[in-house]
Amino acid sequence: MQEQQQDFKNVFCMEGGQGESSYINNSQSQSRNLKMMLYALEETLDKIQLPRHRPGNKPLLTAADLGCSCGQNTLLIADVIVDHMTDKSFGSKDDDGLEFCFYFSDLPSNDFNTLFHLLPQQAAAAGRDGRQSRRYFAAAVPGSFHDRLFPERSINVFTSTFSLHWLSQVPKRVAEKQSPAYNKGKVFVHGASEETGTAYQRQFRSDMMRFLHCRAAEMKPGGAIFIVSLGRLSSTRGPTEQGYIYEVYCSMFEDSLRDLIEEEMVDGEKMDNFNVPLYAATVEEFKEAVDADGSFKINQLELVMGSPPVVDDPANRGVVGRMVANYMRALFGPLVNTHIGGAMADELFIRMQRRAEIRAEELVDEMCFAHILCSLSLA
Repeated sequence: MQEQQQDFKNVFCMEGGQGESSYINNSQSQSRNLKMMLYALEETLDKIQLPRHRPGNKPLLTAADLGCSCGQNTLLIADVIVDHMTDKSFGSKDDDGLEFCFYFSDLPSNDFNTLFHLLPQQAAAAGRDGRQSRRYFAAAVPGSFHDRLFPERSINVFTSTFSLHWLSQVPKRVAEKQSPAYNKGKVFVHGASEETGTAYQRQFRSDMMRFLHCRAAEMKPGGAIFIVSLGRLSSTRGPTEQGYIYEVYCSMFEDSLRDLIEEEMVDGEKMDNFNVPLYAATVEEFKEAVDADGSFKINQLELVMGSPPVVDDPANRGVVGRMVANYMRALFGPLVNTHIGGAMADELFIRMQRRAEIRAEELVDEMCFAHILCSLSLA
């Protein structure tokens, strides 16, 4: 099996820790975009049946965030769920309130330690040092959301934000040198051959259907799913036209890697054998996967344009370049480190920063990603 078909479950994650290029310090744009769409999360929660009263115990609502990473956004989702469902249950026959159990799930390589250091204290210990108390029980569930993660009928609500555009693997045909889909000289699907695009499209459909099949088995009756994922506008050019912003980002990344190859710092095979398993689907592709699985009905499905990036000083090219390089490293750093080593990854992102500085004004004006916003209930 070729090098690029390594086990992504063991090496892939967002950049951990709390350094300059960590995900926790480079997810402000995701946070801003998520806050724009929280109204849809609340509408999704309105579709959920309140948990039944348990004799001698408070009713329990279970929620799971899939692809939680290690930043504040997953904690924001947990707070919204607790707030909204507490308000919803007020005045019901279960007037003694709800208990909440929130599962944070991601691949085993995720930096769960950083995430859990962000958690508020447990309620029993609240007030001792002024920190906010936590209103839910919390647990980590390591594993791929393309597989089963929970017992049957155990979860009331699933959320997944900024995660489902990540595929379970690089499509096999893309990794085979003799295949027409072999993505020689490129890293992303954007701008690749039609055969490569078709392979990515099929992998997304297969992964999405498997994701939904697993969630249908794990969800309690009356449950729902809230999803935010990178998306793209429909295009007659097909899956290799991921959008202008992808063209800018992908070209800067790939050209920076070519620099290292031309300077004989990295072997050319390293580029041929490196593909990023990222796919921004259209609303139509998303709907086709949901319909093909058949487990869920669609409450809401639309494409939402995100907000501009968070830049401290947008007029400063150096600041913009550093922001872009750190953002890309937060997303792809662990994959790049594994493939070409940490020292060469440093060189790659330095070159990417320089390219971003040259295109700083363009990036600030145009750097808005499209997102698929989806709400589903069991059919």
